[in-house]
Amino acid sequence: MKGDAQVQSELYHRYAAKLYAICLRYMGEPDTARDMLQETWIKAFTKLGEFKSQGSFEGWLRRIAVTTCLDCIKSDRMRFSTDIEEHVTLQDETPSLDSRIDAGRLLKLIEQLPVGYRVVFNLFAIEGYGHSEIAALLSISENTSKSQLFKARKWLQERLIDEKK
Repeated sequence: MKGDAQVQSELYHRYAAKLYAICLRYMGEPDTARDMLQETWIKAFTKLGEFKSQGSFEGWLRRIAVTTCLDCIKSDRMRFSTDIEEHVTLQDETPSLDSRIDAGRLLKLIEQLPVGYRVVFNLFAIEGYGHSEIAALLSISENTSKSQLFKARKWLQERLIDEKK
């Protein structure tokens, strides 16, 4: 058992900062993110024997962190805006973000996004999920996912334009 505690400690120190950053991006609040980080580690250490070396260990931990955050968001009944805009309109009007934006500033703005916007933006833009996958994960329609992403991008763009003034 002593060796297990040492391995757990080493894993924690190696991945805690990355996992905390993921939790903070989804939860948007440091205390809640720390709670989700703790839940992530509990799940990871409980299921460590289930890791089958298919893909990276870090990727496996990231999935646990994302799922833990999504479960919390859904269980707290945090709701997504369901006003849906036509897909064609969303595609035609999607704002583009300046590629020269400071990454740290962008992450701070992402943390400030409304919950529905933040979750969909993280899943799509950062984690690489498609709208059909996001819809299934969050029990929403694909159009709601698209709408939330559009609104998140627009919200971020407006804040970045305001900063430049």
